[in-house]
Amino acid sequence: MIEQVFMLARSPERTVEKVIQGENLDYIHMLFNKDEGLPLHYSNSNVYMTVLQGTLSIGLNDQADHHYPGGTLLKIPYKIKMNVRNTHNDLLELLVIKAPAPKNFQP
Repeated sequence: MIEQVFMLARSPERTVEKVIQGENLDYIHMLFNKDEGLPLHYSNSNVYMTVLQGTLSIGLNDQADHHYPGGTLLKIPYKIKMNVRNTHNDLLELLVIKAPAPKNFQP
């Protein structure tokens, strides 16, 4: 078999799974219920965040929170303060790609 196969979590429980941590990119799958999210942090690479389902609530640097529905793709630059969370009732599912991989990022 030439291809590698990865299965993503299908649980309604809070999940942050680092599916691939490679030389070129990190591929992270996340599931958050209402009032769950990530700790406040700074992006450590270019971040491409896809909202697969639910509504993302995100504050970047000092701007007011924005809300993005399923089907939205965000491109977030390096060294941006991020407050990622689910403030809505429906399960939030995100796919996050960091490219280049943070360990290889040379700004």
